[in-house]
Amino acid sequence: MPDQSKLITVPAGKLSIIAMKSSEKLGEKIDEYLVKWRHEREHLSTEHIIFNGYSRDTFLINCCCPRFASGEAKGMIKDSVRGTDLYIIADVTNTGIEYNLGGRMVPMTPDEHFADIKRVISASAGKAHRINVIMPFLYESRQDKRTGRESLDTAMALQELVSLGVSNIITFDAHEPRVQNAIPNCGFENLMPTYQFIKSLLKSIPDLEPDNEHMMVISPDEGAMHRAIYFANHFGVDVGMFYKRRDYSRVVNGKNPIVAHEFLGDSVEGKDVIIIDDMIASGESMLDVCRQLKDRHARRVFCLATFGLFTAGLEVFDKAYEEGVIDKVISTNVCYQNPELFTREWYKSADLSKYIAIIIDHLNHDSSISDLLDPTIRIQSRINEYKEKHTISDNYDRPPIQ
Repeated sequence: MPDQSKLITVPAGKLSIIAMKSSEKLGEKIDEYLVKWRHEREHLSTEHIIFNGYSRDTFLINCCCPRFASGEAKGMIKDSVRGTDLYIIADVTNTGIEYNLGGRMVPMTPDEHFADIKRVISASAGKAHRINVIMPFLYESRQDKRTGRESLDTAMALQELVSLGVSNIITFDAHEPRVQNAIPNCGFENLMPTYQFIKSLLKSIPDLEPDNEHMMVISPDEGAMHRAIYFANHFGVDVGMFYKRRDYSRVVNGKNPIVAHEFLGDSVEGKDVIIIDDMIASGESMLDVCRQLKDRHARRVFCLATFGLFTAGLEVFDKAYEEGVIDKVISTNVCYQNPELFTREWYKSADLSKYIAIIIDHLNHDSSISDLLDPTIRIQSRINEYKEKHTISDNYDRPPIQ
């Protein structure tokens, strides 16, 4: 599909992208879109000095963070970033990367991924015109508020990035979006993958009946209620909610254990049910909700989560699928995906690389992204298309840059 963007602004700087090792595959996909679009913009006077280097064969910058046997590391940038509008993409949840520590291979933790981001920022500071960090899973986002004598890790991490010279931070489905109050003078964009979820769901399930009699959206807890309401309003269906009854007298694995999930809402009997949340960690809580919905005679259960971490392995989901507890799990490709996931019939990946590429393209031109943050028109178009054809096409014209 040819690019239809009509630009009325000039780039903030020559575009450069650093995809950390944790996000190499995602970075390559984003780069493909940007290279294609900028080669197709024939209306631009690319010979003008303002557009020098605007269209290139790749926007990816070669960098690495080699480690010593002690576990220490350093950031190295092997291409020039002077005067560039630099975008650093990193997945702090990627446990698939190992390094040598004292003669044994150990997986990288979020702390080490975040430290590598800071190393690359340090290596480019004073050279790049502007530094932007794309961190889909916001580092330490689960420790966003204080309930006792606890650290405020997310706020401190954001302030540290700003102190290093970062101008914009882009993340997805932040656990607590209000954490941006810690950096009021820095750009902070919290993107939601609702459109991509709906697109993946409609493409993978050909016999959905998106109406109030046959479908319902469920929030697995109080915190995800705003996601469920937004999702349900697009389909015009009811919302239900589970709330977690916890044992506050004990702490297990850093949190109060869940005693039971209590349901609030209308009957789900005979309906397709969509559960939407920000993440699947071990999956214990999500699957408990699925079982309760099946006990209430739900027809099919679809689980949607921005971040599919699957920290307890895939076997628990395999068993749930065999027992008919779940029918489909959809998560995005902005966090580490175990290669075995793609062999599972119950799994579907929602690709966000095109969306991120569009965001980068707009920000590089200092253009408004308001239309991109509100996908209402695109979502309604896809739902109406599905109601007519029981399928949707692959392409959708992206809005012009202004």
